[in-house]
Amino acid sequence: MYVFITGATGWVGSTVVQELRDAGHYVTGLVRSEDRAAALASTGVRLVRGSLDDLSLLTETAARSDAVIHTAFNHDFSRFAENAEQDRKAIRALATGLQGGGRRLIVTSGVTLVSPGQLATEDMPQGDLLHPRRSEIEARAVEELGVRVSVVRLAPSVHGVGDHGFISTLIELARRTGVSAYMGEGRNRWPAVHRLDAGRMYRQILEVAEPRFAYHAVADEGIEFRAIAQVIGRQLGLPVQARSAEHFGWFASFAGGDFPASSGRTRIELKWMPTQPGLLEDLTSPEYY
Repeated sequence: MYVFITGATGWVGSTVVQELRDAGHYVTGLVRSEDRAAALASTGVRLVRGSLDDLSLLTETAARSDAVIHTAFNHDFSRFAENAEQDRKAIRALATGLQGGGRRLIVTSGVTLVSPGQLATEDMPQGDLLHPRRSEIEARAVEELGVRVSVVRLAPSVHGVGDHGFISTLIELARRTGVSAYMGEGRNRWPAVHRLDAGRMYRQILEVAEPRFAYHAVADEGIEFRAIAQVIGRQLGLPVQARSAEHFGWFASFAGGDFPASSGRTRIELKWMPTQPGLLEDLTSPEYY
């Protein structure tokens, strides 16, 4: 298949590119950085230079593709609402290029948006309609264009050596404040998945004959936040203590959030089975620090 992927040099997108190339698919990647573009081109990927704001480019490139995998998202939380709207428009532009003929669009979302406080399953719709990120809602809306849409709901921690997401935020906060912290009793749960297992899932969705709408990229269904803080504290030689929301700043809603999620249907229907280390094991690696 000819597959167009946004975020082709990103944390998750780069693993998806490798999966697709290894499986014999032809890949076109959307890239912004010249440095990263050179490395990607050396792997045989066709490059399209641009950003998610180049809506005409997204539509035109999608129109020349059999499928699109959308992994790009700007995670600058200082302008999150604007980035969420950029993402929504990009999904619409990509679907417009794919419309008709039942071609595939795979969109990235997150399990934290489904049903905080209870075990989220693949059959549950996104729960918080007031949340600025509308990836999944827009994905449902563009089905009217005759596109076969699936959503990968990523765990809040997509981990692995080189992680620059939520776990690296916790590590840097611990270093800066001298304490590896949790909120309350630290019993709130975080699901997690290794980036290589997540990348493989996108490829498997692309190749399945009758894809469902939502899949959960979740290996660990719900690790208590306190357990994460304990491993980080042990690795850094720091005390592990409860702290108020103020300690975490902008990150407090994530640090105190309870987001358990199942991947039961995903595992059965895709025959997807995580093979990489779990989060707590991964966090014992010195390379993480």
